[in-house]
Amino acid sequence: MNQQTKVVVVTGASQGIGAEIVKALRARDYRVVATARSIQPSDDPNVVTVAGDISDAATAQRVISQAVERFGRVDTLVNNAGIFIAKPFTAYEEEDYAAVIGVNVSGFFNITQRAVAQMEKQGSGHVVSITTSLVDHPISGVPSVLASLSKGGIAAATRSLAIEYAKRGIRANAVSPGIIKSPMHPEETHAALNALHPVGHMGEMRDVVDAVLFLDDASFVTGEILHVDGGQSAGH
Repeated sequence: MNQQTKVVVVTGASQGIGAEIVKALRARDYRVVATARSIQPSDDPNVVTVAGDISDAATAQRVISQAVERFGRVDTLVNNAGIFIAKPFTAYEEEDYAAVIGVNVSGFFNITQRAVAQMEKQGSGHVVSITTSLVDHPISGVPSVLASLSKGGIAAATRSLAIEYAKRGIRANAVSPGIIKSPMHPEETHAALNALHPVGHMGEMRDVVDAVLFLDDASFVTGEILHVDGGQSAGH
Protein backbone atom coordinates (compact mmCIF):
# COMPACT_ATOMS: atom_id res chain seq x y z
CA MET A 1 0.00 0.00 0.00
CA ASN A 2 1.51 3.34 -1.00
CA GLN A 3 1.21 6.59 0.93
CA GLN A 4 -1.72 7.73 -1.15
CA THR A 5 -3.92 5.00 0.31
CA LYS A 6 -2.88 5.30 3.94
CA VAL A 7 -5.69 4.56 6.41
CA VAL A 8 -5.95 6.85 9.44
CA VAL A 9 -8.24 6.68 12.46
CA VAL A 10 -9.01 10.03 14.14
CA THR A 11 -10.78 10.37 17.48
CA GLY A 12 -12.60 13.51 18.57
CA ALA A 13 -13.11 14.18 14.88
CA SER A 14 -16.44 16.00 14.75
CA GLN A 15 -15.16 19.54 15.31
CA GLY A 16 -12.17 21.73 16.06
CA ILE A 17 -8.69 20.27 15.65
CA GLY A 18 -10.02 16.77 14.97
CA ALA A 19 -12.15 17.95 12.06
CA GLU A 20 -9.20 19.93 10.66
CA ILE A 21 -6.99 16.83 10.87
CA VAL A 22 -9.58 14.86 8.89
CA LYS A 23 -9.65 17.57 6.19
CA ALA A 24 -5.85 17.59 5.94
CA LEU A 25 -5.70 13.80 5.66
CA ARG A 26 -8.31 13.78 2.90
CA ALA A 27 -6.33 16.47 1.07
CA ARG A 28 -3.59 13.84 0.92
CA ASP A 29 -6.13 11.32 -0.37
CA TYR A 30 -5.80 9.20 2.77
CA ARG A 31 -8.75 7.05 3.86
CA VAL A 32 -10.14 8.14 7.23
CA VAL A 33 -12.20 6.56 9.97
CA ALA A 34 -13.48 9.41 12.11
CA THR A 35 -15.13 9.00 15.49
CA ALA A 36 -16.79 11.25 18.06
CA ARG A 37 -19.92 11.19 20.19
CA SER A 38 -21.96 13.36 17.85
CA ILE A 39 -20.27 12.79 14.49
CA GLN A 40 -22.59 12.72 11.49
CA PRO A 41 -22.43 10.33 8.49
CA SER A 42 -20.12 11.49 5.71
CA ASP A 43 -20.94 11.82 2.00
CA ASP A 44 -17.30 11.06 1.23
CA PRO A 45 -16.90 7.33 0.43
CA ASN A 46 -13.35 7.50 1.78
CA VAL A 47 -14.46 8.77 5.20
CA VAL A 48 -16.20 6.35 7.55
CA THR A 49 -17.77 7.90 10.63
CA VAL A 50 -18.44 6.01 13.85
CA ALA A 51 -20.56 7.76 16.48
CA GLY A 52 -19.90 6.74 20.06
CA ASP A 53 -18.22 7.44 23.38
CA ILE A 54 -14.50 6.71 23.03
CA SER A 55 -14.30 5.89 26.75
CA ASP A 56 -16.43 2.81 25.96
CA ALA A 57 -14.36 -0.16 24.83
CA ALA A 58 -17.18 -1.24 22.50
CA THR A 59 -16.85 2.04 20.57
CA ALA A 60 -13.12 1.52 20.17
CA GLN A 61 -13.71 -2.00 18.87
CA ARG A 62 -16.28 -0.76 16.34
CA VAL A 63 -13.91 1.93 15.09
CA ILE A 64 -11.00 -0.42 14.43
CA SER A 65 -13.30 -3.12 13.03
CA GLN A 66 -14.80 -0.60 10.60
CA ALA A 67 -11.34 0.52 9.49
CA VAL A 68 -10.29 -3.05 8.72
CA GLU A 69 -13.60 -4.03 7.10
CA ARG A 70 -13.81 -0.96 4.89
CA PHE A 71 -10.17 -0.21 4.11
CA GLY A 72 -8.23 -3.35 5.08
CA ARG A 73 -5.79 -1.90 7.59
CA VAL A 74 -4.90 0.83 10.13
CA ASP A 75 -1.73 2.77 9.33
CA THR A 76 -2.07 5.64 11.79
CA LEU A 77 -4.14 6.36 14.86
CA VAL A 78 -4.58 10.00 15.90
CA ASN A 79 -5.69 10.15 19.54
CA ASN A 80 -7.21 13.62 19.46
CA ALA A 81 -10.26 13.18 21.72
CA GLY A 82 -9.86 14.98 25.01
CA ILE A 83 -11.66 16.83 27.78
CA PHE A 84 -10.26 19.82 29.69
CA ILE A 85 -12.02 21.00 32.85
CA ALA A 86 -10.38 23.98 34.53
CA LYS A 87 -11.27 24.06 38.22
CA PRO A 88 -9.31 24.52 41.44
CA PHE A 89 -8.13 21.09 42.54
CA THR A 90 -10.41 20.93 45.58
CA ALA A 91 -13.44 21.97 43.48
CA TYR A 92 -13.32 18.95 41.17
CA GLU A 93 -16.23 16.62 41.66
CA GLU A 94 -16.50 12.88 41.07
CA GLU A 95 -18.27 13.52 37.77
CA ASP A 96 -15.40 15.73 36.55
CA TYR A 97 -12.84 13.09 37.43
CA ALA A 98 -14.84 10.30 35.77
CA ALA A 99 -15.37 12.33 32.59
CA VAL A 100 -11.73 13.35 32.18
CA ILE A 101 -10.25 9.96 33.01
CA GLY A 102 -12.89 8.24 30.87
CA VAL A 103 -12.09 10.14 27.68
CA ASN A 104 -8.45 11.09 28.17
CA VAL A 105 -7.16 7.84 29.67
CA SER A 106 -9.65 5.03 29.04
CA GLY A 107 -10.34 6.38 25.55
CA PHE A 108 -6.61 6.40 24.77
CA PHE A 109 -6.12 2.90 26.20
CA ASN A 110 -9.13 1.28 24.54
CA ILE A 111 -8.52 2.36 20.97
CA THR A 112 -4.72 2.37 21.09
CA GLN A 113 -4.62 -1.23 22.30
CA ARG A 114 -6.85 -2.36 19.44
CA ALA A 115 -5.07 -0.25 16.83
CA VAL A 116 -1.63 -1.51 17.88
CA ALA A 117 -2.86 -5.12 17.74
CA GLN A 118 -3.88 -4.52 14.12
CA MET A 119 -0.60 -2.73 13.34
CA GLU A 120 1.32 -5.72 14.71
CA LYS A 121 -0.40 -7.94 12.13
CA GLN A 122 0.67 -5.52 9.39
CA GLY A 123 4.21 -5.06 10.71
CA SER A 124 3.92 -1.27 10.69
CA GLY A 125 1.94 1.63 12.09
CA HIS A 126 2.01 4.93 13.94
CA VAL A 127 0.19 6.27 16.99
CA VAL A 128 0.18 10.04 17.47
CA SER A 129 -1.61 11.54 20.48
CA ILE A 130 -2.53 15.07 21.48
CA THR A 131 -1.44 16.07 24.99
CA THR A 132 -1.03 19.59 26.42
CA SER A 133 1.90 21.83 27.21
CA LEU A 134 0.44 22.34 30.68
CA VAL A 135 1.83 18.89 31.52
CA ASP A 136 5.37 20.31 31.34
CA HIS A 137 4.68 23.93 32.21
CA PRO A 138 1.73 24.57 34.54
CA ILE A 139 0.47 28.16 34.51
CA SER A 140 -0.69 30.05 37.58
CA GLY A 141 -4.32 30.93 37.08
CA VAL A 142 -4.99 27.99 34.74
CA PRO A 143 -5.93 25.14 37.12
CA SER A 144 -5.06 21.93 35.33
CA VAL A 145 -4.43 19.05 37.73
CA LEU A 146 -6.81 16.68 35.94
CA ALA A 147 -5.34 17.62 32.57
CA SER A 148 -1.84 16.92 33.86
CA LEU A 149 -2.91 13.67 35.52
CA SER A 150 -4.52 12.36 32.33
CA LYS A 151 -2.53 13.92 29.50
CA GLY A 152 0.73 13.54 31.43
CA GLY A 153 -0.03 9.83 31.53
CA ILE A 154 -0.44 9.80 27.76
CA ALA A 155 2.92 11.52 27.27
CA ALA A 156 4.59 8.87 29.45
CA ALA A 157 2.70 6.05 27.73
CA THR A 158 3.77 7.40 24.33
CA ARG A 159 7.44 7.02 25.22
CA SER A 160 6.82 3.56 26.64
CA LEU A 161 4.92 2.44 23.51
CA ALA A 162 7.70 3.80 21.31
CA ILE A 163 10.30 1.64 23.03
CA GLU A 164 8.15 -1.47 23.39
CA TYR A 165 7.26 -1.53 19.69
CA ALA A 166 10.35 0.06 18.11
CA LYS A 167 11.56 -3.22 16.62
CA ARG A 168 8.10 -4.16 15.38
CA GLY A 169 7.72 -1.30 12.94
CA ILE A 170 5.29 0.70 15.09
CA ARG A 171 6.07 4.28 16.10
CA ALA A 172 4.46 6.38 18.85
CA ASN A 173 4.66 10.16 19.15
CA ALA A 174 2.66 13.02 20.63
CA VAL A 175 1.89 16.67 19.94
CA SER A 176 1.84 18.92 23.00
CA PRO A 177 -0.01 22.14 22.14
CA GLY A 178 -0.26 25.43 23.95
CA ILE A 179 -3.58 27.24 23.80
CA ILE A 180 -5.01 26.96 20.32
CA LYS A 181 -7.42 29.47 18.78
CA SER A 182 -10.70 27.65 18.30
CA PRO A 183 -14.43 28.19 18.87
CA MET A 184 -14.02 27.06 22.50
CA HIS A 185 -12.18 30.34 23.28
CA PRO A 186 -14.45 33.40 22.91
CA GLU A 187 -12.95 36.47 21.22
CA GLU A 188 -12.96 38.44 24.48
CA THR A 189 -10.54 35.93 26.06
CA HIS A 190 -7.96 36.10 23.28
CA ALA A 191 -5.87 38.99 24.64
CA ALA A 192 -5.33 37.22 27.97
CA LEU A 193 -4.67 33.86 26.30
CA ASN A 194 -2.25 35.39 23.80
CA ALA A 195 -0.17 36.75 26.69
CA LEU A 196 0.36 33.25 28.12
CA HIS A 197 2.73 32.40 25.24
CA PRO A 198 6.26 33.81 24.90
CA VAL A 199 5.62 34.52 21.20
CA GLY A 200 2.67 36.71 22.22
CA HIS A 201 -0.19 34.88 20.56
CA MET A 202 -2.16 31.65 20.61
CA GLY A 203 -1.58 28.91 18.09
CA GLU A 204 -3.85 28.16 15.15
CA MET A 205 -5.49 24.79 14.61
CA ARG A 206 -3.35 24.42 11.49
CA ASP A 207 -0.22 24.47 13.68
CA VAL A 208 -1.35 21.28 15.42
CA VAL A 209 -2.44 19.69 12.13
CA ASP A 210 0.97 20.41 10.60
CA ALA A 211 2.70 18.82 13.60
CA VAL A 212 0.58 15.67 13.29
CA LEU A 213 1.37 15.42 9.57
CA PHE A 214 5.08 15.98 10.20
CA LEU A 215 5.24 13.22 12.79
CA ASP A 216 3.30 10.88 10.54
CA ASP A 217 5.83 11.46 7.75
CA ALA A 218 8.91 11.32 10.00
CA SER A 219 9.76 7.61 9.83
CA PHE A 220 12.90 7.98 12.00
CA VAL A 221 11.05 9.80 14.82
CA THR A 222 9.50 7.84 17.68
CA GLY A 223 8.99 8.58 21.36
CA GLU A 224 8.88 12.30 20.60
CA ILE A 225 6.68 14.79 22.46
CA LEU A 226 6.57 17.68 19.99
CA HIS A 227 5.72 20.98 21.67
CA VAL A 228 3.61 23.31 19.55
CA ASP A 229 3.12 25.96 22.19
CA GLY A 230 4.73 29.25 21.19
CA GLY A 231 7.66 28.62 23.53
CA GLN A 232 5.46 28.00 26.57
CA SER A 233 7.26 24.85 27.68
CA ALA A 234 10.68 26.48 27.28
CA GLY A 235 10.01 29.14 29.88
CA HIS A 236 8.92 32.74 30.41
